[in-house]
Amino acid sequence: MRQPYGHRLASTVVYAHPSWYALKGYIVFIQDVRGCGESEGEYQGFHQEINDGTDTVRALRSHRLCNGRVGSYGFSYQGLTQLLGESADASAPAMTGWDQRIHFACEGGAHIWANSLAWGLQLAAEQCRRNGYNDHWRMIRKSLQNGSYLEEGLDLLQITDSTNPVRAWFDLDPQAREHWPQQSPQQEVLQRPLLLTQGWHDPYLRGGLALWQQAKKAGGKPLLRIGPWSHLAWDRKVGGSNQGAAACGRVDDWQLAFFDHFLRDRPPAIETDPCMGFDLLSQQWRCRDPQQPSKWRWGLCSGGLAACRSDEGQLLNQEDGRGEVYWVHDPWRPVPGCGGHLGADAGLQERSSLDARADVVCFNSLPFQEAIELWGKPQLTVAVAADQPGFDLCVSLAVVRQQGSEVMVLSTGVLRQLGDHCLQLVPRRIQLQPLLASFKAGESLRLSIAAAAWPHISVNRGDNNWQPSPVGPGHLSIRLQMQLGGSALELLPVA
Repeated sequence: MRQPYGHRLASTVVYAHPSWYALKGYIVFIQDVRGCGESEGEYQGFHQEINDGTDTVRALRSHRLCNGRVGSYGFSYQGLTQLLGESADASAPAMTGWDQRIHFACEGGAHIWANSLAWGLQLAAEQCRRNGYNDHWRMIRKSLQNGSYLEEGLDLLQITDSTNPVRAWFDLDPQAREHWPQQSPQQEVLQRPLLLTQGWHDPYLRGGLALWQQAKKAGGKPLLRIGPWSHLAWDRKVGGSNQGAAACGRVDDWQLAFFDHFLRDRPPAIETDPCMGFDLLSQQWRCRDPQQPSKWRWGLCSGGLAACRSDEGQLLNQEDGRGEVYWVHDPWRPVPGCGGHLGADAGLQERSSLDARADVVCFNSLPFQEAIELWGKPQLTVAVAADQPGFDLCVSLAVVRQQGSEVMVLSTGVLRQLGDHCLQLVPRRIQLQPLLASFKAGESLRLSIAAAAWPHISVNRGDNNWQPSPVGPGHLSIRLQMQLGGSALELLPVA
């Protein structure tokens, strides 16, 4: 494992301690990447890992105690380090990608706000520690603890670590691909054995799914496992169920069996199904084809009160949408993000109080007459116009329990729109986080739409300016019009 947080940690926030793997017969090597922990040099961000990773794998492969085969594991940045440079003989990169823009920094054309700031400040704190800037370290720590980083985080990054690679993301237009650093895995990385552990509530799931897809195209046979996890919570109760906790806490066992097979020629002791997903509602692992989504489609209907009343808008199965809705986004009180995959509160969160707001538009299906399964990547298509040259659409899908007693978020997605086209009533497409969820008879599906998800993403200024910032006096109120004719909520392939 190669990581930037100090090798003694060894990602034990989610993995078993390296000694567990050592007791199973492995030499475990945790390396501080260049310029971090106890490694010398200057940390220069993602691109440094191409050469450094190659040198490390080659050195380990020739070590006198090694049988010539090297496995790699790790999540997030520790997953990225496995994709750049020479490949290990078997790799288990989890919750990661390689494209800085669309796999790490941005969602739907907007900068991810809270998560990116928190991560950048964590990296900055490590540089302050190494350089003896203790006052700056304390400033960062205090800001993260009291939440003030949401307002002052960009300035704090500039003061404490001006060359921070995450800080640099906020200077780049999320919708201008040509301005972003480009890197990609080598072909051999994609062709060798891959175990891809992902989470439904992880912001980097898109990167993991893209990695699975590219490996398949390259002729590899990657194993994809998508659990009910957020980025840092891999073994918790799911929906309050002990059964869910027992079913999902399997990553270290999977990795051991994976490495035993490919590094030690032992018979496979791991499920060989190409893709397994954890059903968020039934709390069972299921084998599914990422290219074959469920065949569901709903039209959006309202008599105009879907923003004022959370029970007025309708999702009609296999019917055309009709009606229209107006609502106003007020930047002074932006709609908070809730659950999903982009914030610190990631996961299955109850959102009925948010849906009661008059700046959140809600559409509900009829209670299902029998159990149904939703498998795929939800996509909403709906015509929207605004009275300003910029607006956001922040969308949530939730299960409504019987008699509306509970509304639990299953999937979220965002879309940032900038430019004069915002003034025109034209179709907009928003893709949400993929999901696998089996609804019981009597439960229903709710689609909620707002114009903000603070602090998951920065609040749209409304003036065609892409640069993210906390809400200030320059942020504009925005009136939105949604035309429901031709609207559709449907499921696309997961990958």
